[in-house]
Amino acid sequence: MKNETSSGILYVVSTPIGNLEDITLRALRILKEVDLIAAEDTRRTRHLLTHYGIQKPLLSHHEHNERMREETLVERLREGKNVALVTDAGTPGISDPGAPLIRRAIRERIPLVPVPGPAAAVAALSIAGLPTDRFLFYGFLPAKSAARKSLLEGLRKRPETLVFYESPRRLPALLKEALEVLGNRPAAVAREITKVYEETRRGTLSELVEKMGPEEVRGEVTVILAGNPEEETADPRAIREALRACLDSGVSRKEAVERVAKELGAAKREVYGECLKMKETSERGG
Repeated sequence: MKNETSSGILYVVSTPIGNLEDITLRALRILKEVDLIAAEDTRRTRHLLTHYGIQKPLLSHHEHNERMREETLVERLREGKNVALVTDAGTPGISDPGAPLIRRAIRERIPLVPVPGPAAAVAALSIAGLPTDRFLFYGFLPAKSAARKSLLEGLRKRPETLVFYESPRRLPALLKEALEVLGNRPAAVAREITKVYEETRRGTLSELVEKMGPEEVRGEVTVILAGNPEEETADPRAIREALRACLDSGVSRKEAVERVAKELGAAKREVYGECLKMKETSERGG
């Protein structure tokens, strides 16, 4: 990437979520070449660097000192120093510290370069056995039960696969609340991804509640829930084109809605809504 300013470059570097072999060759090169590494926990990052024989200055940068460190890091970048931003595991800014610094760099026109790599959500999703063409990542859920239930209720009708991070302590409660609010849909629970005790359990929510019981599991947990199959949506343009074809053939609006909903696998109310829009446009002479 060509740096058109006099400032340094902020590299957003993904690091392993468990197995140290998962770091990319490019990430290793960047960590060796930068002037400074901003790390969530300098002890964790030093362990990674030592494993690969890398010696670089480290500066702590975590959720409790982000604002203070932001000024120091921006000053270094303005001086022309290249900085690598890393977290304890995974990608900075994705349910991890780093987002405020990244936004500040954008405002200051400091070049940003992503160095992609491991992410627990994507790794777990890839082996969950649930649809991956559309998914909704919500990061960590609220700690309190009422807030979790409220959030789940808001997602109940979403057709996308739902992906969350959860603490081991709250996992049993979450599974029961999801079953209560969302119904008995397919799900998967992945823990300790890429680590020694990696485990993924799959089944319906009721099966997982029974299998896992009330005991607290160990390790970092990713929960993946199937979307609502009754809320599958279709492209509005495709719906309108199908409706026009049916109506031009002489069938009633009611029958056209039923045919198109069945043909496209869309909710009837969604097709009916597009039908009403078409009717209103026609009546206005549009």
